[in-house]
Amino acid sequence: MAEPIMAQKAPYVVEVEPKQYSWCACGRSQRQPYCDGSHKGTGMGPVREQITEQRRVAWCGCKKTGTPPFCDGTHSTLD
Repeated sequence: MAEPIMAQKAPYVVEVEPKQYSWCACGRSQRQPYCDGSHKGTGMGPVREQITEQRRVAWCGCKKTGTPPFCDGTHSTLD
């Protein structure tokens, strides 16, 4: 299985509507922070998250969070 690629060293802070989202866990998507299928062949897949109300979300951009798909501040400890 491949390792995730850091898409950016900060979260993607986005206003979201109620629906299911597919967060890119591999870092290869061209539609960050969402999956575009670029993980195919890596052994990784997206994390699906059901959002139930309109709100602001901080999706992890470094792909190292301990609370996927959300940012937990791990990026601040990375080089």
